[in-house]
Amino acid sequence: MKKIGFLSFGHWSAEQGSQTRTAQDVLLQSIELAVAAEELGADGAYFRVHHFARQLGSPFPLLAAVGARTSRIEIGTAVIDMRYENPLYMAEDAGAADLISQGRLQLGISRGSPEQVIDGWRHFGYQPAEGETDADMARRHAEVFLNVIQGHGFAKPNPRPMFPNPPGLLRLEPHSPGLRDRIWWGASSNATAQWAATLGMNLQSSTLKDDENGKPFHVQQAEQIRAYRETWAEVGHERAPRVSVSRSIFPLLDDRDRMYFGRGGKESDQIGMIDQTRAIFGRGYAAEPDRLIEELRGDEGIAEADTLLLTIPNQLGVDYNIHVLEGILKHVAPALGWR
Repeated sequence: MKKIGFLSFGHWSAEQGSQTRTAQDVLLQSIELAVAAEELGADGAYFRVHHFARQLGSPFPLLAAVGARTSRIEIGTAVIDMRYENPLYMAEDAGAADLISQGRLQLGISRGSPEQVIDGWRHFGYQPAEGETDADMARRHAEVFLNVIQGHGFAKPNPRPMFPNPPGLLRLEPHSPGLRDRIWWGASSNATAQWAATLGMNLQSSTLKDDENGKPFHVQQAEQIRAYRETWAEVGHERAPRVSVSRSIFPLLDDRDRMYFGRGGKESDQIGMIDQTRAIFGRGYAAEPDRLIEELRGDEGIAEADTLLLTIPNQLGVDYNIHVLEGILKHVAPALGWR
């Protein structure tokens, strides 16, 4: 059994065929898609965060709106780039969104991905400390965020406050109990996955990772997940960790599917360079359901995960994306034991 949700990159453009021509289109359709996915029986509505791009940026207004319109589905990100975040302000936003959703937030955070602009985080007022890299800064921001959302008081109260204070040091408000256990780290390497395990974060593994040994992507991803779980066990955390992977999967059920994806997915892994690091990009899947089921049986990364995030073509509109999700939930997932 697996939790199955969608992952939207939130693209918009005025290109021919796009159903999301403006930022408003994307935001409103994202809410409608989450509502429809919950009615369909999907388990999660996740959104990518990119800055300086025609994609979803600040996630918390959207997460709060989805939380107010739904009652069961998990609501998350994959991922928030912590180089851009004030961790204390983010803690307040996250606490509020989690309370609105009644504890359904699943926040994926990370160092982030290649950017639209050079050192975009500098425009947000952040820069690495002396001797730090931007990745170090992201991890530092993450650790501060993890600390403050636990709800411990740390700030000395004003002796003449505007409003009465509870006794002792003050914490950030609103505080949402349990949110700390629902933070995920998007790891591209085995080492950062193990670092996430030491801090008690869940693991998000994407469709790309550092190419660390030349093996197929799904094999390397499975190895990363096992290394993460081994470290988690060694540290001795009390709860069980969660692990998600993302995939592009399209069952070909009608003429629309064949028109959009009938030439198949990327049927082999791809190798490229990201920030001077050799990376491996996992294949996509697009085929008739019977063939799709057989191909997915051999994906070791999916087999190791408890949560599968399906990357969707959000510009094709809510109706088509619900059709894609329904095709997977009804025609693929049961045969693989995911449902």
